[in-house]
Amino acid sequence: MRRQTERFQEAAYDVLIVGGGMSGLCAALASARHGANTALVNSRPVLGGNASSEIRIHISGADQGTKQPDYAEGGILYELMLENKSRNETFNYSIWDMILFEAAQKQKNLTVYHNTVMYDCELDGQRITAVNCVQETTEMRLRLTAKVFVDATGNGTLGYYAGADYRSGSEAKSEFNEPHAPDEPNHDRMGNTIMMKAVALDHPVKFQTPAFAKHLTEKQLAKRIHCRDMRDQIDVSDSPDPEEYKRTSMISSAASDYGYWWCELMGDGEDIIPEYEQIRDQLMAYAYGIWDHIKNNDEHKHDHHAENLALDWVGALPGMRESRRMEGDYWLTENDILNHRIFDDAICYGGWCIDMHAPHGLLDENRLPSDCNFYQGVYTIPYRSYYSHNVDNLMFAGRDISASRMAMASTRILGCCAIGGEAVGLAAARCIEHDVDPRGLAPYIGEVQQDILRDGGFLPGFVNNDTDDLAQTAVFSASSFKPGCEPDKLKNGISRKLGDDMNGWVSDGLSAQGETLTMSFNQPTKISQLRFVLHSDFKYPIRVTMSPNRQAQQRPGVPAELLKDYEVELISNGKTVRTIRVHDNHQRLNILDFDPALCDTVRLHVISTHGSPDATVFEVRAYSDILPGGDQKQY
Repeated sequence: MRRQTERFQEAAYDVLIVGGGMSGLCAALASARHGANTALVNSRPVLGGNASSEIRIHISGADQGTKQPDYAEGGILYELMLENKSRNETFNYSIWDMILFEAAQKQKNLTVYHNTVMYDCELDGQRITAVNCVQETTEMRLRLTAKVFVDATGNGTLGYYAGADYRSGSEAKSEFNEPHAPDEPNHDRMGNTIMMKAVALDHPVKFQTPAFAKHLTEKQLAKRIHCRDMRDQIDVSDSPDPEEYKRTSMISSAASDYGYWWCELMGDGEDIIPEYEQIRDQLMAYAYGIWDHIKNNDEHKHDHHAENLALDWVGALPGMRESRRMEGDYWLTENDILNHRIFDDAICYGGWCIDMHAPHGLLDENRLPSDCNFYQGVYTIPYRSYYSHNVDNLMFAGRDISASRMAMASTRILGCCAIGGEAVGLAAARCIEHDVDPRGLAPYIGEVQQDILRDGGFLPGFVNNDTDDLAQTAVFSASSFKPGCEPDKLKNGISRKLGDDMNGWVSDGLSAQGETLTMSFNQPTKISQLRFVLHSDFKYPIRVTMSPNRQAQQRPGVPAELLKDYEVELISNGKTVRTIRVHDNHQRLNILDFDPALCDTVRLHVISTHGSPDATVFEVRAYSDILPGGDQKQY
């Protein structure tokens, strides 16, 4: 029989990212926006990984579920969530998929390979030269080369194929002196989860249990909320912080019409990855077994709420929490987290609790599904944790970064992974600009830190000191302002509220004529780009979620505090030389690009907000050249 000619394609890029979850997508968008010819290899038909419609984990982060909202993640992640908030009032995961797909599709310098699996890589000494992939839908084999590679696979698959050093399981307490590490090393790891969702109808609904389902008893589920009556009855005395555990980890996300994050298994061997399919099959059996228990178990006959519940969706793709952790030049540890360490080379931050799940998941029926060691505040993650110590041109993004298992219990959370991915994309683009490998970028890491801040991100302990920002030399005035929110606060380098400090200009109401913010220069100044960071009030979440409790925390529509309609005048000697009008804005970071104009005054005239009685601006930047960054508009 004649063998058909093999379909084969080669392509070369500056930066190649493997893995299309939130970390990989944010890395790809950041790299491409900053001028690097970028490719993203995504094994799935949709982007977002654990946050996609296939798995449906909602994006949590340093705000700890609204406990410390000032630290909510910004940057590209927040941009995507705001876009979704403006177009997806019903928390529809298919629309969320579309938002991510659109962002990648329209991005200049970015090529995305969907349904494409990397199965090997090529090396030249300690450098990756190419990855070999197959696109299953087209039967196309691909050989993709790049200068810098980013492993955003979660499992560290690219690093594994390239021979990068890695770890799995728990380190002993003696290695890093971490307070909650085990006395001896072990192969424990957090397991995989299948999510499920039900809807409440106005009539009873029967459920016929499939033959493969596991039949569960009330005793087996005694430590896991699965009906409303359990919320105040469950024993959480073995939690490090029982009241906080019940508030944040259980009641908020375990209602009987959303769940269950604790439908979790880790497998039996020393490596969770080869057992993925077996674990998936077992999780399907337990997921339908849980539903059978809720609907058909005699112990729940009194639960009339369950009687009217209908199963709406069960995930077929388990979400993974933990597998390999790649070794960088620095291992982030639990002590760094608990000491709120600010690294000189920080490019990311986190604030989620040390959230370590029961080592055998659902099978640990006498243990709570997770131990959450809560703390206040945030920590930073150094650049040295984001690149390989023995593969010269390999970087990491997501849960596979260089962190101890105890530290990974916090850094694995999706918000942290996403902003870390953006930072890695920015660093990769800077590697291309300076023609250096990731380790060689160390002298330029300040540029990456300023890129993060310029693009609407946040780094604790770092402020805007961008010497190209012309607004730093300007004088600000306003038509009105509230005490403590004077216009000169715009120059303090912090672009969000922190504690009691607004760190920005807030008008004293919004008059019928609107409010004005004026930036004046002492001499004619050429300007081609303006950037405004606006207020959106982080205390109100905006993430897509299946959880009714988390949906109830949100307000309809886009944040009321955002400026909706405004115009910007560039003025020279009292004469307007350019007017830019913005209508129906729904983003926090606004970047206005235009042909160069010589002016001595820039006047922002706020016409309306999305409902707030005041106008708020946290930061104004001005540049003589058009700089890369966010979702830009040309005027």
